[in-house]
Amino acid sequence: MKGAQSPQDRRLAEKESGAIDEESEKRAELEGETVHIKVFRYDPEVEGKQEPRFDDFHVPFKKGMTVLDAVMYARDEYDSSLTFRHSCRQAVCGSDAFFVNGKQRLGCKTQISDLEQPVRIEPLPHQEVVKDLVVDMSHFYDQMHAVEPYFQDEDTPDVSDLEEQRQSPENREKIKMSSRCIWCGACMSSCNIAAGDNKYLGPAAINKAYKFAMDDRESEEIKEHRLRILEQEHGVWRCQTQFSCTEVCPKDIPLTEHIQELKREAVKKNLKFW
Repeated sequence: MKGAQSPQDRRLAEKESGAIDEESEKRAELEGETVHIKVFRYDPEVEGKQEPRFDDFHVPFKKGMTVLDAVMYARDEYDSSLTFRHSCRQAVCGSDAFFVNGKQRLGCKTQISDLEQPVRIEPLPHQEVVKDLVVDMSHFYDQMHAVEPYFQDEDTPDVSDLEEQRQSPENREKIKMSSRCIWCGACMSSCNIAAGDNKYLGPAAINKAYKFAMDDRESEEIKEHRLRILEQEHGVWRCQTQFSCTEVCPKDIPLTEHIQELKREAVKKNLKFW
């Protein structure tokens, strides 16, 4: 009678037969092991912790473990003072953007098994660190609000005459990707222009403006008003098309393309033919 295969022999046979890929093999090898993470620490209010440093944690690996899962385990089991933001854990709230292994990523969306160890977890660059992995997002929110991210229509009738403001499927498709923004700040953190120009609106705010500027339900007057905001000195023309924002966006929004389209719209608005 043939003896039963060990899990290791079974995985080897499956890999040789093509039944599993290298990614699955890597996850299988991690099962039962620990993951080494290096977490940035800084606390300006506690003497002895005011100097930035990295703390090492070895976290038990589980299938499907994300970066957020790992730092939550480190906080719950090793050091309750470890501070970071998180909420929905479903890549919707945008609160857990970190700088992981040299790239802006959402902690809840990034699989530990996809990363080289030790996994280096830092706060978003180009933002003031409040404590550990928490950064001050005030400036980011100010820039977002500067583009007036809400629907406006000068032609709205009296309440008694209100009708549904319908949007064509084609127009909805055009702005669909821009509406996926979750205000995580990853794109702004990756932008070299924003790092050197504190007044630059930044890719997230410009993308938010794109959503409304390209919405057919707003009047031409409102669209021109939005373009005037965007074409000012620290608006769309500061973008140097480096695509860094597009590369790190966790929602795959074509940010750079939207900025370039707004540049074209601004040029067309200022062209005069006699």
